[in-house]
Amino acid sequence: MDALEIYVDGDACPVKDEVLRVAGRHGLTVHLVANAWLRQANEPMVRMVVVGEGLDAADDWIAEHVGPGDIVVTADIPLAARCLDAGAQALGPGGKPFTEESIGMALAMRDLLAHLRDSGEIGGGGPGFTKQDRSNFLQALEAAVQAGRRGG
Repeated sequence: MDALEIYVDGDACPVKDEVLRVAGRHGLTVHLVANAWLRQANEPMVRMVVVGEGLDAADDWIAEHVGPGDIVVTADIPLAARCLDAGAQALGPGGKPFTEESIGMALAMRDLLAHLRDSGEIGGGGPGFTKQDRSNFLQALEAAVQAGRRGG
């Protein structure tokens, strides 16, 4: 089995520092994928990937490079679905894992909410990112690393 790696959809990710902390503890490579250089790229285990300005350029790069058992950190539900299809684990920044069982409903809810926003039925934006979200993420990432190392 190839070494477990972590891929971060980096442009708007609020938990980059937490990813680096867990990756450092386990000696894992982190691919930080973004449209511009990010300060975390100076860490020794980080491979900074700067993609073009295209709408889904970072998502496409991650989906093309991720492998079975790897971990992807993203809030982008379609990207999470693509990564699950590749056999990777996908984890939201609030610590909630995307799974084969939950991804269909997540995609449907995303489409419904987009329709409601577009039609003016609801406003944009969700709840803010909390300390509890950060703590949940750290626990979930640690669990994902352990699962990836076990091969499941």
